[in-house]
Amino acid sequence: MGAAVLALGVGAFTASGCVWYVPALVDLRAGADRPVSRRLAAASCVTGWATAAVLVPLLLLGTPVRPLLALAAAGVGGGVALRVRAAARLRHETRETAVCWAALGPPALPPPPLRRRITTLRWTGAGLLAAVLTATLVMARGLLA
Repeated sequence: MGAAVLALGVGAFTASGCVWYVPALVDLRAGADRPVSRRLAAASCVTGWATAAVLVPLLLLGTPVRPLLALAAAGVGGGVALRVRAAARLRHETRETAVCWAALGPPALPPPPLRRRITTLRWTGAGLLAAVLTATLVMARGLLA
């Protein structure tokens, strides 16, 4: 396979990745409005896609394989390191949030499941009864008219 075909494929792949890297860029642009873990995960995403984007012109220039592989490995390694750090930071943020919520007291208990089912059945029954009555009235008026 020629380098131009490979560059075209990587370029198309990178362009199609916009559904991931554009929201990640928005998260990075938001700055302190987003949690640190989310910004780290966004930086990881952008690093991976930027690595693929940088490979395209290098492939077109005919760069030897070893430097390309070294660049790809550095990009992937940096992205993975950022993602691992984001996961660790997310665990820390989750624990911190749990401590804050625990300080507020126990959460209110939801209604028991049976009670929810009975309420749902009552509303469903009332709706079906209304539909049957409406259909009956419409048919009776249609027959009488």
